[in-house]
Amino acid sequence: MLIGALGTLVLAALLLFGIPYIHRTLTTVSTDDAYVNGHVTFVAPRVAGQITRVLVDDNNRVRKGDLLAELDKEPYQIAVSERKAAVDTANADLQVATAMARGFEAQAMSARWKLQNAVQDVDNQVSLLRARVAALDKDKAALTLAQLNFDRAKELVQKDVVSRAEFDRRQAELATATAGVTQGLAEVYQVRVSLGLPAQPDKGDDLGQVPPNIDQTFSTVLQAQSELIQSAAQLGVVHSYDQSPKQMLAQFYEQGDVDRTFARLAAEAPAVKQAEAKLESANRDLAQAELNLRYCDIVADIDGVITRRNVNPGDYVQVGQNLMAIRSLREIWIDANFKETQLRDLRIGQPVDLHVDMYGGTHVFKGRVEGFTEGTGSTLALLPPENATGNFIKVVQRLPVRIELEGYDPDKTPLFIGTSVVPYVYIDRPATGPDAGKFLQTRIVPQSQPTGILQRPPGADQ
Repeated sequence: MLIGALGTLVLAALLLFGIPYIHRTLTTVSTDDAYVNGHVTFVAPRVAGQITRVLVDDNNRVRKGDLLAELDKEPYQIAVSERKAAVDTANADLQVATAMARGFEAQAMSARWKLQNAVQDVDNQVSLLRARVAALDKDKAALTLAQLNFDRAKELVQKDVVSRAEFDRRQAELATATAGVTQGLAEVYQVRVSLGLPAQPDKGDDLGQVPPNIDQTFSTVLQAQSELIQSAAQLGVVHSYDQSPKQMLAQFYEQGDVDRTFARLAAEAPAVKQAEAKLESANRDLAQAELNLRYCDIVADIDGVITRRNVNPGDYVQVGQNLMAIRSLREIWIDANFKETQLRDLRIGQPVDLHVDMYGGTHVFKGRVEGFTEGTGSTLALLPPENATGNFIKVVQRLPVRIELEGYDPDKTPLFIGTSVVPYVYIDRPATGPDAGKFLQTRIVPQSQPTGILQRPPGADQ
């Protein structure tokens, strides 16, 4: 009876523990070559300086944005003050350049009106010359009539047909007409000389004849044009001397309102643009100095635990020097090295039970297969094996498989980097999640993210 009872207990134990073991062996793939892995962020200063305070130590838990250490801020505060003074100086230079541009604008405006007035004056002088020539022709006609009347009266006075008084009147009219022609001719000569023409034209030429482009070649017009070109050059506008004065004036009219045109040119003057560029450069230098001052506060970039601290107050550190490291408690995963003979039924998305022995007994975490490393451990080594010599011996290789945790809470049951894990991948259960049932993940398109983390594109799960 005792032997029978013991046999019954053994059989019951075999049924109790053996059947689940056999079932798990047939429905899962497992390996004992697995461990916890995770991201590590190395803390390094962005500016050089002397450490004044270190506020954390190894194994201290920190959150993103927490102050870890401080650099001496005094040199960078002085640099900020210097950059602010440079910005003030650049602002003053810009105001001076703007005032000078306004002065050049006024000069250019004056030169523009002076050029227009010079062209109009020449046109008026030409019109006056033609009016004087017409008046001279009228005076000449009056002189001809007075000469005829005088000659007729001279003949008739000898025959006592005309009185002596009438003869004297006709003689006076002749003298007046002669004086009028002389005066008109002098006035014509005066206008011609004022236009830069010879007083007496060549024989046979009309007194009122002038060069067709005299309003473009006259000295006062050319002088006003030169002043306008010089003033415009101060505003960054380059005119050619081949351009006629009227073409220059027409160009201003084509641009719309003249006042707005000159105001725009003054705002775009080279001196103003140069002063604006210097001000922008000074502002950028100030922003960089303020940024360097903020960099004196060395803060945590992620949530995690401090490790490998190797800095103390008083140390002088350089840019990029490793001060400490932060191990993330959330961005962790399991690297399971499965044999190549076990990969036949493994796919992305399959559920996984993760057995960990660090809590006084087997503790099970949940996970899923996230992806496969594109290469075995030997090929990814620093010195991969070279089998071209002919002495190759086939050895079963292991391929790292990445398993992500599901429902993981580091505040309750944290996992530490390097801890051994025994994963059981259920090959009889349906795969779920992104890229379920595949060997390779969908290509991830980089997007502009504030955190710098790449995310899957929309529709990648379908």
